[in-house]
Amino acid sequence: MNEGTPIRLLLVDDEAVDLEWLRRRVAGSGLPVQVAGTASSGFAALDLLQREQVDVILSDIRMPIMSGIEFARRAKEARPQVKLVFISGHEDFHYAKEALRLSASGYLLKPVDDEELLAMLAALCRDVEQEKRASRSVSEALSLAARELLLRWLGGDRSPLLEEHLQPYLHSAAEHGASCALIEIDDLEWKAAALGEEERDRQLAALNAFLDGFAERRQLGLLLAGLPGARAALIAGPGADARLEELVAEIGRRFPLTVTVGVGRPAERWQELPESYREAQAALSAKWLLGKNRVLRGSAEPAGEEGPSAAQEAVVDRMLAAILHYDLVEIDDCLLELFGGSGRLRRSEAYPLVLRLTSKLHADLQAMDENLYELLKWDTHEPGVMFQFETMNDLLSWLRKRLFELSELLLIKSRRHSRKLIDEIKAYVEERLEQKVTLKETAAQFSFTPNYLGHLFKEETGQHFSDYLLERKLRRTCALLEEPTLKIYEIADRMGYKNIVYFNRQFKQATGMSPGEYRKKAGI
Repeated sequence: MNEGTPIRLLLVDDEAVDLEWLRRRVAGSGLPVQVAGTASSGFAALDLLQREQVDVILSDIRMPIMSGIEFARRAKEARPQVKLVFISGHEDFHYAKEALRLSASGYLLKPVDDEELLAMLAALCRDVEQEKRASRSVSEALSLAARELLLRWLGGDRSPLLEEHLQPYLHSAAEHGASCALIEIDDLEWKAAALGEEERDRQLAALNAFLDGFAERRQLGLLLAGLPGARAALIAGPGADARLEELVAEIGRRFPLTVTVGVGRPAERWQELPESYREAQAALSAKWLLGKNRVLRGSAEPAGEEGPSAAQEAVVDRMLAAILHYDLVEIDDCLLELFGGSGRLRRSEAYPLVLRLTSKLHADLQAMDENLYELLKWDTHEPGVMFQFETMNDLLSWLRKRLFELSELLLIKSRRHSRKLIDEIKAYVEERLEQKVTLKETAAQFSFTPNYLGHLFKEETGQHFSDYLLERKLRRTCALLEEPTLKIYEIADRMGYKNIVYFNRQFKQATGMSPGEYRKKAGI
């Protein structure tokens, strides 16, 4: 934070008059302060504290439901570095003792004297600014070389000389307790390819700048950005969890990229930070199983089972039968059975299993004079595209889509030489021309996805399904118009048009004449 940045205050009092008086006194104090927010209850204040940067809290002690003492205790748990000043209408020893226990920076009695309030605020401004200068000096003093040494130490190099060199920075960074976090950009390789090199560099530079600014603005801790593998390391201060969640959400809103954050457990002493760093690495590796664009905490990658088994071979046989019979539910069940449902496989085990699965499917299909790779238009006999996936869910989603596609292609191919299916579809449409007919509904009737029914219909008839449907509805409409006993509004209603004006406009757009003109031309 730059010199001169205002000290941000949170004001809490259940009495609206007292709260407004306090806000005006603070705003008009002439000190470098800014009211971050006001709250009339401890619950509302805690919510503000999660969302706003706050340096100092001025809070009434006696409030209903959640007392000022209880609010202050929770506030200190969330933000240990925040300064607390209590305001009370009673000179009560019990309250004073609780304030001391919570390391309050001050205790004011109502009615609060203006000079006393200003003197207290001035002292707090000096204390907060001094702490911020110390925090800035740690970050600024860490040269590029020192950052490399810090990463080496966090990674396990515990040489005495290295610790001696880093101790001043680490002691200050972890003074109130800290934990390590790793921030990783999700799916950077394929997203970067889609963006192009110039746009990729611009987005990465903007993202790193945003990370720096966010960490400073929200007082996250010591940030080490620009690490290999599209990562940044963070020695986060206490109570950073909510701000890390906010960081993930904010990046998702601002950039065409997302990040996942792995967080280790808090270290009580600076010497324990390497263990917290290892836990952050383990948590981030669990992205493979738990998903991305989120904050992950202390989760190690689970162990998997060794090698292929007869049980797996049997599941693949079942899957092939399901593919041939277009049984999408059974295909999905087999996939979940193979890959452990909730994800018991390690990444190193999942890819070989996919390769064994596709190789066996290819061999079985060849015996039926079919070729897996030609059907799915894979460029090579090894689906290398799958190695871009960062989570088990991503890999399963890709594999599920390709196997569903394979099943549909085989089904289409088996029916390609017969017009029976197309004739059935046309008959189905013809029977429902005076109802609402859609591609989706028709596809469901014939157990297809809309995409493949549309593909099949176009391939067999040379006409898009939507064009065919419009053509048939238009012919039916013309046939009804040739019935002199039917009114035009009755025909519109029968054909599913509730708005006669819209019906006239659509008919004229298709035929070049209005329904009335059509009848006149036909001599009706």
